[in-house]
Amino acid sequence: MTCGAAFIYSTKFLDYHFHSDHPFNQRRVLLSKDLLEKNKLLSKSDITEPRMATEDELALFHDKVFINAVKRAGTSDLSDDECMEYGIGTEDTPAFPNMHEASSYLVGGTLTAVDSVLQGKSEHALNLGGGLHHGFKRKASGFCVYNDGAIAINYIRQNYDLKVLYVDTDAHHGDGVQWAFYDDPNVCTLSIHETGRYLFPGSGHINERGIKEGHGYSFNLPIDAFTQDESFTQTYETALREIADFFQPDVILTQNGADAHVNDPLTHLCATMETFEQIPLLAHKIAHQYCNGRWIALGGGGYDMWRVVPRAWAQIWSVMKTGDIQSGDLPPDWQSEWQSKSPVTLPVTWHDEKQIIPNIPRKDDITEKNDKVLQSALKYTNNKLNEML
Repeated sequence: MTCGAAFIYSTKFLDYHFHSDHPFNQRRVLLSKDLLEKNKLLSKSDITEPRMATEDELALFHDKVFINAVKRAGTSDLSDDECMEYGIGTEDTPAFPNMHEASSYLVGGTLTAVDSVLQGKSEHALNLGGGLHHGFKRKASGFCVYNDGAIAINYIRQNYDLKVLYVDTDAHHGDGVQWAFYDDPNVCTLSIHETGRYLFPGSGHINERGIKEGHGYSFNLPIDAFTQDESFTQTYETALREIADFFQPDVILTQNGADAHVNDPLTHLCATMETFEQIPLLAHKIAHQYCNGRWIALGGGGYDMWRVVPRAWAQIWSVMKTGDIQSGDLPPDWQSEWQSKSPVTLPVTWHDEKQIIPNIPRKDDITEKNDKVLQSALKYTNNKLNEML
């Protein structure tokens, strides 16, 4: 299936840069774009230049006092006490020059993607610069300053009055977006992530179901450390299909962190590229089944920026553009362009080599535990349906 899709990109995305040794490096967006271009999947006509989000748009989610603090932090005009209050200046989210402007372009990219889809310019849109799901109303957190996903959902609700299904497959729980809509029955959040027993932010438990009118519209699948492809994809597919059928969304917004991969240095999951091929394929099907194709996809985590993220994110665009994933060899000119700059040997194929798959002695126990998590999480769809009858 060939679909109309918009690829949102600007070199300004690279300005969101904490420091040279920080694990969050937006150069991975450039690597992904270049891989697509060299594979003849992305042309200039596909690319849409983002705009910078306005302060009023940022205030759809963030407190204005926080926005002002970010602006001041970017000019080194924030005291140490204020930095701690607003989550800026920590090891995870240190201040950097022009922080407000750089962050606003990432948000603007996501809003540009929203408008492209919901104004009928494209069926799908991809902003790999977005997906900063840990940001809170008045506090930065976990490499995230402004929460573009939460802002975009409020933007959709205010300007288009549509029901939004937010799907987060980052290895870290999508806490900032979940809490933003915890009492809203028009926004359903689904996060599949490594259990918070060992991993930041420590939330995302099964019993986080929402409150007030939003009770029953928050779903969490905290899978066990060392989960591999089969269990991850089975859990994801079963949950997404059932939740989409339960919620009947008008538009789907996905956050596509690529840090569940076995090579990722910050997490303990053991997925391969097989998982990152199945994630967009199912999102695409769900978007066409329930949302007339309306699908907005964002980037997110992913800290093996050379071997993992470009391939994983390029597959999202491949599915958006062609309806299918890429296979076989990677373009040799992409490897020759980047190998001298990479500290690791770049992959030569779209799929992973089998030798990277570790032998996990507890594999059966992990799968059984994840099945129980899935069953516990999905019983809430049945409970909610019974409440509505």
